[in-house]
Amino acid sequence: MKALLLGAGYATRLYPLTKDRPKPLLPVAGIPILTRIAEKLFGVKELDGIYVVTNHRFAAHYYNWLRDYQAQRALPVPIEIFDDLTTSPDDRLGAIGDIQFVVKNAKVDDDLVAIAGDNLIEFSMADFVAAARPKGTTVCLKDLKSTKLVSLYGAVTVDANGKLTDFEEKPPRPKTTLVSIGVYHFAKRHLPLFAEFLASGTGKDAPGYYLQWLHRKIDVFGHVIDGDWYDIGDIDSYNQANEMMMKRMA
Repeated sequence: MKALLLGAGYATRLYPLTKDRPKPLLPVAGIPILTRIAEKLFGVKELDGIYVVTNHRFAAHYYNWLRDYQAQRALPVPIEIFDDLTTSPDDRLGAIGDIQFVVKNAKVDDDLVAIAGDNLIEFSMADFVAAARPKGTTVCLKDLKSTKLVSLYGAVTVDANGKLTDFEEKPPRPKTTLVSIGVYHFAKRHLPLFAEFLASGTGKDAPGYYLQWLHRKIDVFGHVIDGDWYDIGDIDSYNQANEMMMKRMA
């Protein structure tokens, strides 16, 4: 199994914090978000490789992060950086474009876990993978318990067996309290569908639109996680996450 951390965005909503460095490398309680995600992935026993995709503008930041990380500890799983060679929000490949870029250039021929690089995940990735692998392509879900905040995310409806029956990106009137949190398990047999989706011209950026398309072609399952998760989308959410983790470490 391989994992891909998506870090090629420009995070303009977090300016000036991200004007000169990528959002996944922002420190939360002194530890970069990307390091926190990697440490969670190291607990997945099936994992034998981690890829990080970056744009060209921030590539040096990721290479420096990896150099320093390797100097601090022996990494149980090798990490490789992929530069998608884009330089601005105008020519970015988008999340789905970046997944396909790595699948093609790394010659991925295995199940793939993809994670948005701005996720602060305080739950077991090993548990998610254990639940997802027997099902195939699976979306990690969080129950927000209320529809109030669902319109900020991708709203997911599942049947009694956990299979997705509907996916709506940022719905104005949510019909569910379940949201997709930017953590995915893609079965090896389904990896060619990224190229098919991109060729269709449907879109290339928000994974939610890919899932809207995908669940109509194949069975896609949802897995509701226990444990905390924080989406760092703007300065307020970043400050809140940082404060919360500082208190936990105190």
